[in-house]
Amino acid sequence: MNQNSSNILTTTANALTGYTVVRELGVVRGIIVRSRSIIGNIGASLQTLFGGNITIYTELCEQARADAFELMLAHTREQGGNAVIAARFDATEIAPGVTEVLCYGTAVVVEKSMN
Repeated sequence: MNQNSSNILTTTANALTGYTVVRELGVVRGIIVRSRSIIGNIGASLQTLFGGNITIYTELCEQARADAFELMLAHTREQGGNAVIAARFDATEIAPGVTEVLCYGTAVVVEKSMN
């Protein structure tokens, strides 16, 4: 479970321990489309010569996921939710060097359980 600065709880599970879902608001999503720059490709090509983690691409992927996640949270706020359950990521190459990253889940309104 994650609680970021926007106070929207998120989890990949289908429920939030310690909370009761009082209303389901439906699917929310954040979509970002990114491309690799020429300079980034050159730097990554140099890194592949030595093997291991290609940090330029790792940073690009991390940033794309973070942006998609934030867009999903914004969509959740727009729908009136304070949590997202069953959060997932997906990525698809839509053209050579162009990738779509999707973050989605179910927006819900939760209240702290009285247990």
